Amino acid sequence: MPNTLRFLRAILMLAGLVCPLLSACVAHSAPPPNNESKTISEVDGGLGPCTADFVITDSAGSPVYAASVRVHLAYGFMGLHKFDLEVGTNAEGKARFIGLPETPRQGLFFRASEGNREGSAFDNPSKTCKAQFTIVLRNKPQETQE
Repeated sequence: MPNTLRFLRAILMLAGLVCPLLSACVAHSAPPPNNESKTISEVDGGLGPCTADFVITDSAGSPVYAASVRVHLAYGFMGLHKFDLEVGTNAEGKARFIGLPETPRQGLFFRASEGNREGSAFDNPSKTCKAQFTIVLRNKPQETQE
């Protein structure tokens, strides 16, 4: 009987060591949910409460991935403080600016581009502080050379 007790103890000890390892392996083997396409890229200007949400599409209405949306901000006394913000779109063509000033000097002009396509939008945050835009990217016009 002592051999049987030793054998049972050895099995219990082995089970006590192997089970936590197996459960840790099983817990880590499941792939994490892919929320990358659902996450909306955003950039914070830190200058106010206003936001601008964008959906960037092509001429067929399909979302454009990795398009750049840019805005130039001039603020402070005489607009002497300036900086540019840029954000990229996700797989759904969405991007967001937050922390935009409520009363910019001349409104905000947004430019979107991807490859050889571009589009734009204008906003006056004093009238629409929570703006939403759909920008359609079109091919840039060819420059004529003389």
